[in-house]
Amino acid sequence: MNYTTQMDAAKKGIVTKEMEIVAGKEQMDLHTLMNLVAEGKIAIPANKNHKSLDPNGIGQGLKTKINVNLGISRDDYNLERELEKVKVALDMKAEAIMDLSNYGKTAEFRKELVEMSGAMIGTVPMYDAVGFYDKELKDITVDEFFKVVEKHAEDGVDFVTIHAGLNRETIETFKRNPRLTHIVSRGGSLLFAWMELNKKENPFYEHFDRLLDICEKYDLTLSLGDACRPGCINDATDASQVKELMVLGELTKRAWKKNVQVIIEGPGHMAINEIEANMILEKRLCHGAPFYVLGPIVTDIAPGYDHITSAIGGAIAATYGADFLCYVTPAEHLRLPNLDDMKEGIIASKIAAHAADIAKGVKGARDWDYKMGKARQELDWDKMFDLALDKEKPQKYRAESTPHHKDSCTMCGKMCSMRNMNKILAGKDINLLREDD
Repeated sequence: MNYTTQMDAAKKGIVTKEMEIVAGKEQMDLHTLMNLVAEGKIAIPANKNHKSLDPNGIGQGLKTKINVNLGISRDDYNLERELEKVKVALDMKAEAIMDLSNYGKTAEFRKELVEMSGAMIGTVPMYDAVGFYDKELKDITVDEFFKVVEKHAEDGVDFVTIHAGLNRETIETFKRNPRLTHIVSRGGSLLFAWMELNKKENPFYEHFDRLLDICEKYDLTLSLGDACRPGCINDATDASQVKELMVLGELTKRAWKKNVQVIIEGPGHMAINEIEANMILEKRLCHGAPFYVLGPIVTDIAPGYDHITSAIGGAIAATYGADFLCYVTPAEHLRLPNLDDMKEGIIASKIAAHAADIAKGVKGARDWDYKMGKARQELDWDKMFDLALDKEKPQKYRAESTPHHKDSCTMCGKMCSMRNMNKILAGKDINLLREDD
């Protein structure tokens, strides 16, 4: 039996090889997974042209996934460095990489990225349009926007961010309800400018069926972008954000009718006490579609440390329903991240995702922590390093400060609680002052 997309296969009761791989990774019953894909509650982004893909699922009951942003820009153009970032992100087991390139040899970089990456690849075609045509934003035609989307799909990217919810009604809501930071989404702001300069409707909203035809042809997952995501906590959960989310819910149903998989993108900056309600709101308005959040960043006062503010928000968001976290680096709002920034962002996001998976009761999540607890009880440092999310940093810290007794550390020495409890429970003397043991 033939099928066009993962969702089409699932609706027809066909088990794809991608479903089998995801079910195995997630320890989920295969038919349960298939039913959730059919309902749109799980997406398996898997472009037919991405031959090197190691598939992953995003959505209900699955481990929280993370995405890494990278790409070349006019102000910091270095292809080799961005490719090095790709290799490191893959080594660190990021499940997704978004290529946000907007200048120069974007097609060359994108093709090499797809060929080398087992992780799913996402893009924002709007970023690429200006450079692709080498013309001013206002002069790009509707047909040209769609040609860029199809080119990205043809090249094998697995999901694309399209800000289709920023229609004329959403813009009027935005204008009636002024914000402190206006529209901070780069793609959203470019689309807003095009609409205002040309006095036209959003082409991706007006011709949404044309977009769906491209997605269905390549099994390209549609990541419905949040042009009106809040850029500071002052703008969170306002009329513009909620209005756009309502439009995205309507577009989700239209996409599912054509068997196109959908991910919903969500808030950036948001106070901690608003996160839970926003996760519930998205799941209700968008019918349980997987939710992809940037952060959320829970305070605006920590430039240079936004990997931390984001990890706090990400852990809470994923606990209450977010399925996919876009990493944030210490360089957020400041510059293009370097390799070290990227590593810090990945680790922070992975901590947030795993912490949430424990809270959500994701199958197998607590097992990792149990093993670490056991290794600590046994004072087995090598096992602790092997289990660590990042092996290099704890090894470096221990090597920098060598304890007198190898079964302790230089913080507590012979007063180490693990060391002493093990001895006492084994009926031994702990010998805190003597040097003979």
